[in-house]
Amino acid sequence: MNLYTTATSVEDHRTRIVLAEKDIAHEAIIVDPKKLPEDLIDLNPYGTVPTLVDRDLVLYNSRVIMEYLEERFPHPPLMPVGPVARAQARLALFRVENDWYPLVDIIVNKPEKSAAKARKELAESIAATASVFDAMPFFLSEEFSLVDASILPILWRLKHFGIELPKNCKPVEDYMKRMFAREGFQLSLTEAEREYRLL
Repeated sequence: MNLYTTATSVEDHRTRIVLAEKDIAHEAIIVDPKKLPEDLIDLNPYGTVPTLVDRDLVLYNSRVIMEYLEERFPHPPLMPVGPVARAQARLALFRVENDWYPLVDIIVNKPEKSAAKARKELAESIAATASVFDAMPFFLSEEFSLVDASILPILWRLKHFGIELPKNCKPVEDYMKRMFAREGFQLSLTEAEREYRLL
């Protein structure tokens, strides 16, 4: 199993977290998003990363890859078993992908004026959910889930993005400390990502 990934994208990072948490043997092939290798372009008509190759199967889009890994390698489970809890987890994933990920894209790829506004919005949105981080050991769950895998890449990059959370965000800070110490999370990091917290 091969995963074509960049060294710094949040979308790529969350797929690497799932692979690490499930202890799935794979080779991570770090690529330059501005100069993709020919074999990746041949495999993926969109020329995007992450791209997962599992024998004859080629998958792209981080959400599709994460769900495939969850179904193909069911242990440990990263989604709740019950339909209600599973639907709630999917809704949380939808909100993270629609509320937070576009802001990260603006921060990373747009001019400073737009990025500054996005930084402020992201900080406020995270602060608004602080109580949720305090309710359970993991985000809306008793166990680590795909939602955690999707939130952590953003939280890991806050310092790098120049975002400082308000003082009422201690539950978020406590959550970050616990999650960042997890073996799976540490194994998911590239060298470039490790530097985000060393600045």
